[in-house]
Amino acid sequence: MTQKLIVIGAGMATGRMLETLVEAEADYDITLINGEPRGNYNRIMLSPVLSGEKTYDEIVTHDDIWYDLNGIKTRFGCFVQDIDRENRTVTTDTGEVFAYDKLVFGTGSNPFMIPLPGHDLEGVIAYRDLEDTQRMMDLGPDHKCVVIGGGLLGLEAAAGMAARGVDVTVVHIMGHLMERQLDEAAGYLLRKALVDKGITVKCSANSKEILGENGRVRALLLEDGTQLPCDLLVMAVGIRPNVKLAKDCGLAVGKGIHVDDQMITSDADILAVGECVEHNGAIFGLVAPLYDQAKVAARTLMGEPAQFVQKELSTKLKVTGCDLFSAGDFADGEGREDIVFRDPARGVYRRLVIENNVIIGAVMYGDTADSNWFFGLIRDKVDISDMRDTLIFGPAYQGGTPLDPLAAVAALPRDAEICGCNGICKGQIEDAIAAGASDLGAVRSTTKASGSCGTCTGLVEQVLAVTLGDDFVVPAAAAMCGCTDMTHEDVRRMIKSQRLMSMPAVWQECGWKTSCGCHVCRPALNFYLLADWPLEYQDDPQSRFINERKHANIQKDGTFSVVPRMWGGITTPNELRAIADAADKYMVPTVKVTGGQRIDLLGVKGEDLPDIWADLNAAGMVSGHAYSKGLRTVKTCVGTDHCRFGTQDSTGLGIKLEKELWGSWTPHKLKLGVSGCPRNCAEATCKDIGVVCVDSGYQISIGGAAGMDVRETELLVQVATEDEAIEVIKAVTQLYRENAKYLDRIYKWMGKVGLVWIKERVEAEGPALVDRFELSQSIYRKDPWAEHTQTKADRYQPLANLSLEAAE
Repeated sequence: MTQKLIVIGAGMATGRMLETLVEAEADYDITLINGEPRGNYNRIMLSPVLSGEKTYDEIVTHDDIWYDLNGIKTRFGCFVQDIDRENRTVTTDTGEVFAYDKLVFGTGSNPFMIPLPGHDLEGVIAYRDLEDTQRMMDLGPDHKCVVIGGGLLGLEAAAGMAARGVDVTVVHIMGHLMERQLDEAAGYLLRKALVDKGITVKCSANSKEILGENGRVRALLLEDGTQLPCDLLVMAVGIRPNVKLAKDCGLAVGKGIHVDDQMITSDADILAVGECVEHNGAIFGLVAPLYDQAKVAARTLMGEPAQFVQKELSTKLKVTGCDLFSAGDFADGEGREDIVFRDPARGVYRRLVIENNVIIGAVMYGDTADSNWFFGLIRDKVDISDMRDTLIFGPAYQGGTPLDPLAAVAALPRDAEICGCNGICKGQIEDAIAAGASDLGAVRSTTKASGSCGTCTGLVEQVLAVTLGDDFVVPAAAAMCGCTDMTHEDVRRMIKSQRLMSMPAVWQECGWKTSCGCHVCRPALNFYLLADWPLEYQDDPQSRFINERKHANIQKDGTFSVVPRMWGGITTPNELRAIADAADKYMVPTVKVTGGQRIDLLGVKGEDLPDIWADLNAAGMVSGHAYSKGLRTVKTCVGTDHCRFGTQDSTGLGIKLEKELWGSWTPHKLKLGVSGCPRNCAEATCKDIGVVCVDSGYQISIGGAAGMDVRETELLVQVATEDEAIEVIKAVTQLYRENAKYLDRIYKWMGKVGLVWIKERVEAEGPALVDRFELSQSIYRKDPWAEHTQTKADRYQPLANLSLEAAE
């Protein structure tokens, strides 16, 4: 006989319970009541929604269609007001009454709000659900936010808002961040990473009062008198099980709702799962035990034997792009000893706490690849005496010889946990593979491994590779360099989708084989990060080719060529005198007019570079960037100023374009030409971007080349005014910057994506592309010569190491 099941709360625990019941075709008529106006979504992924990496739709676990298909009646956006246990009914605040045979509490927890004076001001919120996330997303750039709480939730909130351009300060009462999961050393590394991302962190800071104005928050006052101005204040200081409804209806409660091993409360017809539960004195916040509870509750409802057992828990987290892991007891104590490994250059830290030759605790920061293996040693209380010397280096080094990277995964027992969120062990994944799951998507669909927070994805793929052997096929593609198997395109997608804003973040997240890249990938990564994150990333000169590091072109004899900029090919007698004086003063052996309508001083000694720059700067001349992967020149003809055939002011437009685009870094060198009429004296039709002036306006074409490949440009668009021409050229330049492979000229990029695609994107996204280009220019359009004229640094001495050679 079909029984009536009422479920209160559409959280992750009740969601997993319902999935289990549906899969088993349990004979229940189910009604789900939820206070939020929506069903089950992955709360773990709220922080990527906040940072902009994901949308809400991407984190929905059960949509309306799922509930309908599985016959689950829903009541969203309403609350249970009363439970009559004697008559077994539930009444909502809308007045509906539902009868039940079985009732499940999944009421979750409430965020704890510190009762500071002013905590009820408008703009003081918690970070708990989608509504909280939306309020933070609405704050917008150029606003200030204070986050109270240096735990996981607080740091996720801070990182997400910082990624949106908000000025964020984290206030934490303890001496270091995430003190429950990390020791002091790892907490220091995390704090340093946050500060590097522009987040202000104040530890050992005690909040005293929330100050307001006209009923709205304006600042947080600390005990030491410091005021931290803010437009929004987020409290992320912990949660408390939501037991009010259970208590009101007479269930046994303590810190949470009391349950036994079968997840049954003090009423035999009522069960509870999730953060509202107290089991043997413990309450729960991590998703893994909640999912275990859900499975047990489902089996209990189906009349099957089941028992919830509290397990040794590990915490594997990703905060602001930093991998963290902790397990066991890592506090100092008598009779305990540490093994510590530090690699400051890579930001890696490992600490093992050992007692009686058994690991009782572990903390890892920056590199958590071996965390499952260490957790197994802790959980199983393995005697580590025989591997003590190499223990800290992980499973691949046991036995004294480094093994193949997959050997460590192959050595894991079948009961080794791979996916902590879903409690999936290696054996379950192997069984799924044996049943036909041959790729990550199939394994995820079958077992849910890697389907929650995603941090175990690489490990799941390694299990696939080990299990399938030669049958595990990885699509062949040209790798970016020897440091990685990923292509340029793959790496750039990762940089954008995961908001990787530093080279160490890329090396970590993309699994670099080397610790700090090589001369091939570092320049490419430097450009991708600079182009995609101009606000967050700072250009790394040491990751540039030697010409860009020296701000001059290296010649075959070790001297340099210096090319001052001449806007649009126009110069003055004063500039020419300055060039002549510099050539005499520094005994420049060769002075040559270039094809880009400028003058090249060839044979300048390295030690003279700062001085010759200073002299040219004094005459108002700046670097011509003749050495750069960026704008080189805008070649012009005289146009209407002097030529009887000129149709537009090509010289004036060329100067305007050069001053707008000057200093912009691009995937390869960028050359422009502006011809005043179709006679094309400025050779605009063989430039990367060319403009041919006609009576009706300006024809803008792209994709030309006049080097080893000779190509004519293809028409992109014709516009009527100078301003429109400048806007289009900015837009297509930014599109090239954001999408092209490093060291691809525009014609190569155009050959891959197609001219039609470029036209569509420029037409659809033109203003946004221009805005992003101008944002980057506001940061990087500066004269590198002027920055270095005050100090004669060693880098301008004759070179002994040209490991990053100039590439043309």
